[in-house]
Amino acid sequence: MKAFIFPGQGSQAVGMGKALADASPAAREVFQEVDEALGQNLFRLMTEGPEDQLTLTENAQPAIMANAIATLRVLEREGGVRLADKADFVAGHSLGEYSALCAADAFDLATTARLLKLRGQAMQAAVPVGEGAMAALLGADIDKGQALAEAAAEGEICTVANDNDPGQVVISGHKGAIDRAVALVKDHGIKRGILLPVSAPFHCPLMQPAADAMAEALANAAIRAPLVPVFANVTAAPAADPDTIRGLLVEQVTGRVRWRESVLAMEAAGVVQFVEFGGKVLGPMVKRSAAREVEAASLVSMDDIEALLKTL
Repeated sequence: MKAFIFPGQGSQAVGMGKALADASPAAREVFQEVDEALGQNLFRLMTEGPEDQLTLTENAQPAIMANAIATLRVLEREGGVRLADKADFVAGHSLGEYSALCAADAFDLATTARLLKLRGQAMQAAVPVGEGAMAALLGADIDKGQALAEAAAEGEICTVANDNDPGQVVISGHKGAIDRAVALVKDHGIKRGILLPVSAPFHCPLMQPAADAMAEALANAAIRAPLVPVFANVTAAPAADPDTIRGLLVEQVTGRVRWRESVLAMEAAGVVQFVEFGGKVLGPMVKRSAAREVEAASLVSMDDIEALLKTL
């Protein structure tokens, strides 16, 4: 069994999508449709920068999705592959859950782009700049990360935002609490704490205003039953009912990204091959998280796509 997976924020880079667009009309169509849906030249920002504008949450989120879906479309169009025939599940990391839903035809591309633009704006606006922070804990499992977050909170918000793999957890919350957590890492048997260059504290209760904004936007968005079940970040379980998916996407804004658990659950469901679209971040996490040896391919270039086609 196979799962198609989609990366989250941090996988953006100036130049993304350019080689794919140069090589494939299918990729160019995706980038053009996203530009039209947003009323901005996002593709030019993706290919030319400047980097600080691409990194802005409201631009990075639709850009990462567009790049992932363009990669999938090239595989489908050039390789004659249908997602429903080759994938048993889809999943995505944080904003990648929207990419996964678009890939599985639950959202159309224009709707996905507009929702992610709004999501980025709402997450950015939820907490004044400088009041929140996030940190990656290297050499920490979920239990160590949780214990550190509780010790550092001191009445402020400090929670595990991402359970990425057995050796990497991300915490999120008030800046003071995150700074205290980074200072305490050695006391909790954690190798290192690194403040992340993000503009807001994602996936924690401080994001409630953004969750409210997404609840309103998603209430008016058309969601179809996906072609294959989608593993949701907040439950680490498959979902296929449109109303259930709608609720889970709202919860996801303030809730934990349970990526490690999702990988284990997909593996338990029979998945032995994971294919990442538009990034090279999730593949290594999958290999570190899986209980047994699994295949994990990451598709970014035409060469990557052609290599995968030989194995499908």
